[in-house]
Amino acid sequence: IELVLGTRVMSADVRRKTLLTATGETISYKILIIATGARALKLEEFGVGSQDAENVCYLRDLADANRLVNVMQSCTGENAVVIGGGYIGMECAASLVINKINVTMVFPEAHCMARLFTPKIASYYEEYYKSKGVKFIKGTVLSSFDFDSKGKVTAVNLRDGSKLPADIVVVGIGIRPNTSLFEGQLTIEKGGIKVNGRLQASNSFVYAVGDVASFPVKLFGETRRLEHVDSARKSAKLAVAAIMEQEKTGEFDYLPFFYSRVFTLSWQFYGEPVGEVVHFGDYSGNMFGAYWVNKGHLVGSFLEGGTKEEYDAIANATRLKPVIKDLAKLETQGLGFAMTVSQKPPSGSHPEVSSSALVLEKPVYGLQATVGVILAASIAAFAYWYGRRRRRW
Repeated sequence: IELVLGTRVMSADVRRKTLLTATGETISYKILIIATGARALKLEEFGVGSQDAENVCYLRDLADANRLVNVMQSCTGENAVVIGGGYIGMECAASLVINKINVTMVFPEAHCMARLFTPKIASYYEEYYKSKGVKFIKGTVLSSFDFDSKGKVTAVNLRDGSKLPADIVVVGIGIRPNTSLFEGQLTIEKGGIKVNGRLQASNSFVYAVGDVASFPVKLFGETRRLEHVDSARKSAKLAVAAIMEQEKTGEFDYLPFFYSRVFTLSWQFYGEPVGEVVHFGDYSGNMFGAYWVNKGHLVGSFLEGGTKEEYDAIANATRLKPVIKDLAKLETQGLGFAMTVSQKPPSGSHPEVSSSALVLEKPVYGLQATVGVILAASIAAFAYWYGRRRRRW
């Protein structure tokens, strides 16, 4: 493996299998893996200029992280405004308040983590954050900054007319996949480079992994692009296996997985948050969860405060996609449903939960084989008896 640092690829020619670097060097390849990830969306793309202020921070790479830490260290006891209520916003807000900085979060949605959390789940985390001193301003967005004579941001102006003092601003408003090198050369779908189950792009000598790849998710029967480190790690592993040992490597069968750890909290989510939601557990305590049921099947599971075994159980249950006929009974069983369903059933039996309304839709091959053998034996016996009778006639 040759590692080449400090080198930017400026263009790619997929047909000729070459890359051109910023220094004019041409690199030829037999197989190319695209792991270009994504870039953080900047405020300027939404018409808000930050004039490269030193106290406006993003978080995407190591340089961003180092810069953020340096600014945080100079702002103890001062005011931070976090723009965005997703992953970056929630995790950075927690770190800021832990470092004794006053934090206000601003986002346009009705609650935090709007793409994943239900209002009930979000309410729990927002109340927890408030108990730590974090303030929330929802339903509005940043419109402009105030600057001092040195170009440093001193205040954040919101569209609703309010003004927030700011010594540090952290922006987490989403990402865009880095596909520009390959647009017009490879198939682009859902914002990423479309790949097959082996993570091969429309050109079979090119593979794509991580945030930049749009790949088939077998569980849902459609192509998805997922923005999470777990997907990046596992897709990279599969791509290399497919290149090195193609005959021995199956297709990527990924269960979408998201997690976060902030303060003393830790949650995990598997599947997708669509359909009807069933909440369970103690939402005034420290362990609770939710299931998502779509078209009669469990398709998503969320759990806060679980053990490794419990997280494994909701993952396994989601992958099995059991049939759900009674949402009230599912709510009553709560985490116990996932624990029961995820256990491997005895050979030849039909896995069931304690309620007959909640069953796994899985073929009972052992039972079918037994019935087949009995039926065949019965037919043979009848044929033998009938043959003897015919000879007597």
